[in-house]
Amino acid sequence: MFDSLESRFAAVVPAVDFCSLRAVEQRSRVLSVRQDVVQPIRNELDVGAMVTVMHGGGLGYAATGDLSEEGLRAACAQATRWATHTARASVYDFRRLPMPHPRGEYETPVERPWESLSTGAKHELLRDWSARLKRDARIVDWEAGLWSVREDSLYLTNGGGRVRQTQHLLSPQLAVTANEGALTQTRSMRDAGESQQGGLEIIERLAIGARPERMAEEVLMLLAAPDCPDETMDLLLAPDQMMLQIHESIGHPLELDRILGDERNYAGTSFVTLDMFGSYAYGSELLNVTFDPGVTQEFASYAFDDDGSPARRTFLIERGILKRPLGGLVSRARAGIDGADGIANARAASWNRPPIDRMANLNVEPGSSSFDDMVRSVKRGIYLRTNCSWSIDDSRNKFQFGCEWGQLIENGKLTTVVKNPNYRGISATFWRSLAAVGDGSTVQVNGSPFCGKGEPNQVIRVGHASPACLFRGVDVFGSA
Repeated sequence: MFDSLESRFAAVVPAVDFCSLRAVEQRSRVLSVRQDVVQPIRNELDVGAMVTVMHGGGLGYAATGDLSEEGLRAACAQATRWATHTARASVYDFRRLPMPHPRGEYETPVERPWESLSTGAKHELLRDWSARLKRDARIVDWEAGLWSVREDSLYLTNGGGRVRQTQHLLSPQLAVTANEGALTQTRSMRDAGESQQGGLEIIERLAIGARPERMAEEVLMLLAAPDCPDETMDLLLAPDQMMLQIHESIGHPLELDRILGDERNYAGTSFVTLDMFGSYAYGSELLNVTFDPGVTQEFASYAFDDDGSPARRTFLIERGILKRPLGGLVSRARAGIDGADGIANARAASWNRPPIDRMANLNVEPGSSSFDDMVRSVKRGIYLRTNCSWSIDDSRNKFQFGCEWGQLIENGKLTTVVKNPNYRGISATFWRSLAAVGDGSTVQVNGSPFCGKGEPNQVIRVGHASPACLFRGVDVFGSA
């Protein structure tokens, strides 16, 4: 698709201060087996381009699915008209924003391409997983799936910028639900939460083949388990729940467009204010959080964001202190933040959406505690895995999260399994209670394709790598 796009863009690029073209081709395929029945294959192809123009102090966008020279010319003209109109009323003079003209490439390292295994062989694999999930008459629903995505993008600018990026993504999915009387419980890889970049090697990397029997056993254990107690206790979170905790109570509050108020009509604002950066104690001294799009197997890895900024590993929180927001070029310019503190996180969910501030690979850095050491340090607590519900206020401050699996910790040992566990807190207060951070042996790389934000809405993929973490004195409770 991109072979002659550069020449077509060069032929129609307008005489403006800045112009860029971001073309995207995304192919996806979903294979699934539910209750041992092969489901219809879902194939999708999405192709188009977004033109961005900055001129005379204004900013304009135009998207098109017509990548002919005529279609690109029309999009350039429309973006130029919008830039001219906004120049009269813009709160920021975009002539002051030096846009980059980057050159580079990125492609996900792949060991076993998706195409290396036939569709029939993939279905046989899924049938095997599905059959092993159904281990008991009380299991009433079970499913196995594979969701593969290949996204190719080309970013061009009127100053000679050219960035070509290709991402290969895979989301394995397993879920099993059991029922007995009025009780229903589920164990799952929730919301494709262990999505990663790469090929079919991800199946071995995540040891998916070893999970069906264990998940089936666990869901039956939950049917027989007592309800989670209601009390204040220590809380040990597994990495698959830490993913949600990082996402909601660090990632979204630090997005600069939220802090500036741009998202208040839809996705909310943030309790974080600009004067907090550099001094605010967001967590205990054990909390270190990085933005790192360079982790090649993580779901949102890339070399350049959608405004052409080069991606690099950067601390957002260091030794508990809030350092910098998740702000792309445009938001940082509006907020008056030095470009040296910038984060390459301006991203668009598709070719027909403009880039906005999005978390990408947002990770808690590992500490020095083994899993066993953290368990031994707890007199009375609970170990939680796999998110199943979440609620957080519109300033991303007060939250309440529920998990599929709970297990009490008593006198330094994992003991009784409990069902329907929940916990609540206030974002910064919760992170200040961080008492131990797991070492590298506890780290998992997780990701989700389903982060929603923006008007019009944009659903985008994110990555969160984290160790297991221990928090003191958290409000834990059960629910029917």
